[in-house]
Parts: sequence; C-alpha cells; structure tokens
Amino acid sequence: MKKLFISILILSVIACKKNPEKPATNSIDSIAQTKTDSTTVPKMSEAEKKEILKKTNDEVLQTLKSKDYQKFSEFIHPQKGIRFSMYAFIDIKEDKHFSKTDFEKYVQTQTQFTWGSHDGSGDLYKETIKNYLGKWVFSKDFTISSYSLNEFQGGGNSLNNLKEIYPKHDFTENYIKGTEKYGEMDWKTLRFVYEEFQGKYYLIAVINDQWTI
Repeated sequence: MKKLFISILILSVIACKKNPEKPATNSIDSIAQTKTDSTTVPKMSEAEKKEILKKTNDEVLQTLKSKDYQKFSEFIHPQKGIRFSMYAFIDIKEDKHFSKTDFEKYVQTQTQFTWGSHDGSGDLYKETIKNYLGKWVFSKDFTISSYSLNEFQGGGNSLNNLKEIYPKHDFTENYIKGTEKYGEMDWKTLRFVYEEFQGKYYLIAVINDQWTI
C-alpha cells in the first residue's frame, strides 16, 4: 500500500512539471491595462468640435423660436445649471441662475423672477421664465442671424467680461446688425456659453447684448 502511494505521488509531480499552472495575473498590471484600454477613445478633433457646437447652437435657437422650453432644458448642464445675463456684463452674484431641475420645475409655472435691471431707468425686470425667454432672450429671430464661434461681432459701450468669467469655455454668438433707421444702434446679439460633460456640450450661460445708454 505504501509503495502504491509513493508511485501515485511521483506521477503527480511529473504531471505538474509537464503541465504547470499559469501564473496568477498581477492585479496592478491588470488595472493598468484596463486604464490603457479606457483611454483609447479617440479625442474629438477641432473640426468635429466646431461642427458640434454649430449644430448645438442652431438647435437651441430653434427651441427658443418654437417656445419649446422643455426641449431647451435638455441643453442645460446637468450639474452646473444655467445662468442668464440681461446684458454683456456677467454678474455672477446677481444674474439669475437655475439648476436644471429648478428650471424644469418653474418653467411651467407663473412664478416671476428678477432677472436684472433695465439699462437707463434701472427698473427691475421681473418676469416668468417663459416670458423672459420669449420677450428678452429671443426678442428677435436669431435663427437668421450672423454666427460666430469664440468671436465677438457686436459690441457697445457696456463692459463685456465673458472671457474673464469663462476663460476656458467655448461660446457661440448670434448677431443681428442694426438698421439704418436707427443708425445701426438697434443691433442685438445672443451668446451661448458651453461646457463639455460626458462627451456632450451643454449650456452654462445665456447672455444677451445690445446698445446701452
């Protein structure tokens, strides 16, 4: 019996030498490989980004023109929300800011908000979200405006601090030239500021600009 046991033990050792087990994969190497695989997604080219921002800009304008504010809310940044500035000067403390959730909640109500004050008179401008978007933001048909990316076409005597507030962000501008009747001083422009989140560009600011006194 003892001889049989020894024979079996010898055969087992020989079998192990002929068919050694594969060494266990190093957990650190495995994690490193996973990280490498996850970063193989090709980076968006500058041309692709320009195309996407132009498309997004046009889609946002269409939602404003059709007064489809639920669709508009889909473009609001999920985490940072959206800020509205009545004029070129962005006041991060006073300008109206909404989270995406709050915008969706209040856009269907008659709740009035203070959006800022009128240039010249200084009177506070109070309106519902719908009326602000319809009467102030989209006061002209910006779907037929002149488009630019990260460049200003229109500018008046009010301070434009967009690049100081959003130095690393892309923005689009939709500019409508003034008429001869008013010495071209009735120009208006609508700017959108974007931030990328999970591969998609969302709005974080909507800025109107026009001639101020």
